[in-house]
Amino acid sequence: MFILKLLGGIDLVSAIAFLMMVFGMSVPFQFILFCAGLLLLKGMFIITGDMLSIVDLVSSIFLLLSLVITLPAILLWAPAFLLLAKGLVSFI
Repeated sequence: MFILKLLGGIDLVSAIAFLMMVFGMSVPFQFILFCAGLLLLKGMFIITGDMLSIVDLVSSIFLLLSLVITLPAILLWAPAFLLLAKGLVSFI
């Protein structure tokens, strides 16, 4: 039960990182790398058959890409809402 809440917390923190970028806030480089690394590790659950882990992998790639290029808004909003939904459901 604790693991589920911990993994949901990672989703929520990463969603906050995406939303900070959407609203033009200055997001620290280390925070983006931290969130992208955690999402990449979480995305490895796809090996066990968890198909929602593809959201984590794609979100991690988007976070890493956002460090070098400016992504369109839809590529920031979509993962933010998907991660937010996954995170909130894990706390129910």
